[in-house]
Amino acid sequence: MVGMEISVSSTAELGGLCRALLPSDLPALSAGENILLESADAPATGVVEQVRGLVLAGADPLGDIFCRLHSAELRRGQGQTYTPQPIVDAMVDWAAHQGMPARVVDPGAGSGRYTIAAGLRFPATELIAVELDPLSALILRTNLHLHGLSSRTQVVVGDYRELELPETAGRTLFIGNPPYVRHHGISGEWKEWLRSTAAHHGLRASALAGLHVHFYLATAQLGRPGDYGAFVTSAEWLDVNYGSVVRELLTNGLGGQTIHLLDPDAAPFPDTATTAAIVGFELGSSPRSLTMKHVKDLHSLGRLSEGTQVDRQRLLSRDRWSTLTTDADPGPEGYVELGELCRVHRGAVTGANKFWVEPSAEFGLPEHVLMPSVTRARELFSAGRDLSTEAMLKRVAELPADLDALDMRDRRLIARFLREGQRLGVHQGYIASMRKPWWRVQLRSPAPILATYMARRPPTFVRNTAEARHINIAHGLYPREPLSDDALGHLAAFLRSSTSLTAGRTYAGGLTKFEPREMERILVPTPEHLAAAVEVLAG
Repeated sequence: MVGMEISVSSTAELGGLCRALLPSDLPALSAGENILLESADAPATGVVEQVRGLVLAGADPLGDIFCRLHSAELRRGQGQTYTPQPIVDAMVDWAAHQGMPARVVDPGAGSGRYTIAAGLRFPATELIAVELDPLSALILRTNLHLHGLSSRTQVVVGDYRELELPETAGRTLFIGNPPYVRHHGISGEWKEWLRSTAAHHGLRASALAGLHVHFYLATAQLGRPGDYGAFVTSAEWLDVNYGSVVRELLTNGLGGQTIHLLDPDAAPFPDTATTAAIVGFELGSSPRSLTMKHVKDLHSLGRLSEGTQVDRQRLLSRDRWSTLTTDADPGPEGYVELGELCRVHRGAVTGANKFWVEPSAEFGLPEHVLMPSVTRARELFSAGRDLSTEAMLKRVAELPADLDALDMRDRRLIARFLREGQRLGVHQGYIASMRKPWWRVQLRSPAPILATYMARRPPTFVRNTAEARHINIAHGLYPREPLSDDALGHLAAFLRSSTSLTAGRTYAGGLTKFEPREMERILVPTPEHLAAAVEVLAG
């Protein structure tokens, strides 16, 4: 990165660099910005002019320094990801082809990449940049000043969800990269805001939604018919249940126009391996179709108006949209989807692994209720081609619904175990409270093939000749029609060799997940072609 060539090693030095580049007649700053300026260190000789030259040349050295001083892990808590310029330019270009805005709002401005690009593209437009972090706001002000955009830009240091916009005579363009924060980092008050705001629009919102979903809803709240926008976010909302509020908004009210799905390999966010979605929308419209495209690298991003038209009714009928971004690949002759051969089922959710997995020997539970089970993904990764022994596996307590069917001794031992569970409150947990009776975990029958489904590497597929059970850290593949041992071995070998991360869904942080239906869409040879296909892969 450009900023790595510049001698700045602390936040205080970065603040000092901003102070040296900013004019003396600054507008009123936030308390956080003032504190940063008061504690700022003087920059090294020559650094100020070096940064000034880079900014005027179109680079973002201050943003790069910020990313260097604050690790990706640290910034992830604030949802601070910086967008590559090709994505910024493509989004601003798309917006320009929709008309001239009277006002531009950047909801998570960061160092100002979108605000500056829009300001230069629309020379008479009012700019509003919203940024919660005071240091980022200082960098933003510095970049705006150097580009000559300060006089027509209002920098709001605060939360986008609290923004109030005055009436304006023309259209407002909402454009940017809303912060990605998972629901664990969102307070209960803001989750309630999401629920009530969604209800105001006649929608239901889940408390599991990430912060980018909040920003879509806030935009629907702020905007007026005719306003338009382009956001790039993590692509999770296209497929997960909590994303339904965004999908509903785009088909009715927020007016989705275009969706481009970017592979993690395209590095939409350089320090966060994730699948991203660029969305263009026009408020107040209910389009008859959306333009959708799957993008494998930034060089093939092209114009955001390009892609395949997907009918609105088709969108309304689907609860997963990522597969609509490209025509389904029928695959070579002799191939079918895995789902035609096998049902894929996630393992049972115990609701309290510490209690149900490998119960303490002090309870003396009878062996016939302790099922050797795969309880960690690494057990499958280390198994290789075949899980042939139970020796290294932990056991899960699988109790019958009717305890009266057991003999007296077993009933006493299990009753003691269950009393301990009640003392610990296991029976009151969400999963246990939904079971009848609460102690029945209901492990699935042994699957002939077991598969990992969430990791930073492709899933592995393992023959389960040990006939182990599995909990919800793995998927089980259950043939729809009987398959021979040889066919099962060939199927597992083919899947191990041919399944890539691109077939799954990549989350911020680099984890790729395969839901059961996603795994069922993997193309595999028909049973009669499996052996030959494995030989070809083996080379």
